[in-house]
Amino acid sequence: MWNTVGTISVVLGVVGIALPLLPTTPFLLLASACFFRGSPAFHQWLQSHPKLGPIITDWEQDRCVTKTVKRRGAMLIVASFSISIFVVKPLWLKLMLLTVFVVTFVFFLRIPVKPPVAEHHENH
Repeated sequence: MWNTVGTISVVLGVVGIALPLLPTTPFLLLASACFFRGSPAFHQWLQSHPKLGPIITDWEQDRCVTKTVKRRGAMLIVASFSISIFVVKPLWLKLMLLTVFVVTFVFFLRIPVKPPVAEHHENH
């Protein structure tokens, strides 16, 4: 079960690289958590992947994301919720989406940004 959910999450995360409204990072983090429980080999493969691994490693080690990931994530959250709120008709659903947006966006904005390598204390 863990490996199936992990595999689906990797596929959705990779598709999210090309599709602007599908988020990549949450799916990769979910895949990492699933593979951690289901397959150490897949977990290691995902962490060592040259394109996907750094996002996961930043989160697992430092609980942060890069400035680029945060900027893209913020834009995609705003875009996807804006489209959803515009498309739905019932007012109660628009209000629910707006509430979920505010909670999600505030949580997302509180995620720390990884400082550039030059700012690390061992470089001074």
